[in-house]
Amino acid sequence: MNNNNIPPNNELPSSEKLVKSTIFASILALVILVVAVLPAEYGIDLTGAGSALGLTKMGQVKMSLAQEASAETIKASEVQEASAPVAKATEQKVEPQPAKDIKSDSITISLAPDQGREIKVRMAKGGKVSYSWKTSNDRANFDVHGDSKKLKISYHNYRKGSAKSDSGVLEAEFDGKHGWFWRNRSGKPMTITLEVEGEFIEMTQEA
Repeated sequence: MNNNNIPPNNELPSSEKLVKSTIFASILALVILVVAVLPAEYGIDLTGAGSALGLTKMGQVKMSLAQEASAETIKASEVQEASAPVAKATEQKVEPQPAKDIKSDSITISLAPDQGREIKVRMAKGGKVSYSWKTSNDRANFDVHGDSKKLKISYHNYRKGSAKSDSGVLEAEFDGKHGWFWRNRSGKPMTITLEVEGEFIEMTQEA
């Protein structure tokens, strides 16, 4: 083995020299960072040397350009979001409901003892009327019913009873006449007053 190229020990650097060289290199790198890199890249001048060398201005220009580019990117993103098509709300048309023909009427009839009389209102199927009636004194027998010549319905019972007064809502089961029959069983004359309001065409006195 040829050892002619190996320097003698007195020519090799000592450990102390190696440490000093490492420290010197680190200090030099730090100086370069502070004096040149920070001013030139980020516009940060801690020593003033960067301004003297014109590096600080270069760094400030770079940072300004970077900020402008970032702002343009954000603005473009916002414009893109704003210009995105927005789904139109579905418009629902509400068809106007036909107005119901609401009427009101009242009538007073006289009944002799044992006499019967009938009042009816002509209504379409599903029509409703609110009613209220009362006698002048005693109870009267009553029969709430309907009929229709067109439909060949001679009698359709809703309810029967005996009272001095009554009230409620009468709903037509079919097109035709619907109403009240009273008979005076009190043994003395009486009057009956009927009031109706709702969806009826006309009021008629049957008997």
